[in-house]
Amino acid sequence: MNTLVVYESMWGNTRVVAEAVAERLGEQVTLVDVADAPERLPADLDLLVVGGPTHAFSMSRASTRRDAVGKGADSHDVERGIREWLGDVVASDPVDIATFDTRVGSVKHLPGSAAKAAGRDVRRHHLGRLVATASFFVDDMAGPLSDGELDRARAWGASLAESTAAHD
Repeated sequence: MNTLVVYESMWGNTRVVAEAVAERLGEQVTLVDVADAPERLPADLDLLVVGGPTHAFSMSRASTRRDAVGKGADSHDVERGIREWLGDVVASDPVDIATFDTRVGSVKHLPGSAAKAAGRDVRRHHLGRLVATASFFVDDMAGPLSDGELDRARAWGASLAESTAAHD
């Protein structure tokens, strides 16, 4: 199974979750920061996993990324996040897609998430079939990840691998 994992991370938490998910997706996995993500999806791609932080109940925007950098986040590209990439990327064939986000655990029950917004963009841009969404929680804006979240991310990656393999 050929898999591409594209992530956007401001504080490093989403990157760590992406790495944990990728660990369980099989041998043919490419993990890439959204700043370096391809403009066209590979023709032989079986699964695309896209993850980013939840900012203001949705995917980040340039303004929310600049605000995070102003608060100490480390980002080398505040202009391009998963929102912009999903709007620009070209899919040669529809592909199975899973989305995830990181969000502050103390506001779990508030509406909106980057994963759900990314799923809507996947449908709007006809990139493929949305197969799963997940949220992973951090203790505070800058992290760290809440206890057990890396194990949950690994388990989610394994479940994606199983369901995608069964679908083929």
